[in-house]
Amino acid sequence: MTIAGSADQKLTRRLRLGMVGGGRGAFIGAVHRIAARIDDRWELVAGALSSDPERAKASGEDLLLKPDRIYGDFNEMARRERRLKDGIDAVAIVTPNHAHAAAARAFLKAGIHVICDKPLTTTRREADQLAKLARDSGLIFAVTHNYTGYPLVRQARAMVQAGELGAIRVVQVEYAQDWLATRAEETGSKQAEWRTDPARSGPAGAVGDIGTHAFNLAEFIVGDEVASLSAELHTFVEGRRLDDNAHMMLRFASGAKGMLWCSQVAAGLENGLRIRVYGEKAGLEWHQENPNYLTFSPLGEPPRLIRRNGYGADEVSRAASRIPGGHPEGYLEGFAQLYTDVAEQIAARIEKREPNPFSLQVPTVEHGVRGVRFIEAAVKSSQRKAAWVDL
Repeated sequence: MTIAGSADQKLTRRLRLGMVGGGRGAFIGAVHRIAARIDDRWELVAGALSSDPERAKASGEDLLLKPDRIYGDFNEMARRERRLKDGIDAVAIVTPNHAHAAAARAFLKAGIHVICDKPLTTTRREADQLAKLARDSGLIFAVTHNYTGYPLVRQARAMVQAGELGAIRVVQVEYAQDWLATRAEETGSKQAEWRTDPARSGPAGAVGDIGTHAFNLAEFIVGDEVASLSAELHTFVEGRRLDDNAHMMLRFASGAKGMLWCSQVAAGLENGLRIRVYGEKAGLEWHQENPNYLTFSPLGEPPRLIRRNGYGADEVSRAASRIPGGHPEGYLEGFAQLYTDVAEQIAARIEKREPNPFSLQVPTVEHGVRGVRFIEAAVKSSQRKAAWVDL
């Protein structure tokens, strides 16, 4: 059986990865490091792991990096790694949102491929400038919308593309949590603190943090772009400076209609990402908290349960699976799939061959720009009493 980690790479070494951010006390940095190692395609060899030089040094020592590959500044890291014979092949940028653009620019200018957390930047202007720089450089620029790496999300996309649902009519997507239902930002939670700070998070809270995932998932599966939206952003927790809940109506370019709800104050929900897509001939439904199953409902027939790497799974789903059906795969493996896909793309360039086509589903800098435009449009719409705003 072919699994996700056994792609076409023929290199006799692991690819060398650097990291910006993700030091002591950070959540997402550890997720990226685990994901990069799952399929054994990457080795972390360098890092500027904190904006605080002492924390950066201590964090690098925690990860057993060589002293001369621990940097106190990402600009220094980009300059030096560019000159090294064994310099990094790519950098993962896992800082708070406001630092993404400057770090990404530094490594693109150094000729180093970039893997960046979402949202791409905190302003549309920065996003557009970064996208142009990435295009002009010819380098790979991946944005880690990790849910696109789930096997059955990719199968859902393939089924829509194959016309199994017919013309798409309705898209319902939601991402709801409860971890910010109280003033967690005042309890010492580093994650809550920066996500509710406009200076570091950008102009939106829940919309930027998890709404962008729901938006990206909808466009990824449907294969169509949201043309305009009407949004109401709200802050329920008193004293909070950014939204913690939002409701939106969506109009797709194809004429399909949609609704998006994102919330971080939905009591009882942990990571409730769910999408339902309805076409002329059939519907699909997928839940992130039970990700190994996809419900396919042809019109006038009993619903069919498609299992990851099992009954009903097709080639695109199996290509993103690692273990037999019945053994759950989820969040870390979704991230890992993106790292493996980027590794395959880089290896193909080094070996002067075409990459495995399954590896080309990774969100790019252009999808990152879409996410920033979505945030801007949602904020603008809400400020205008839910007026329709074009993306």
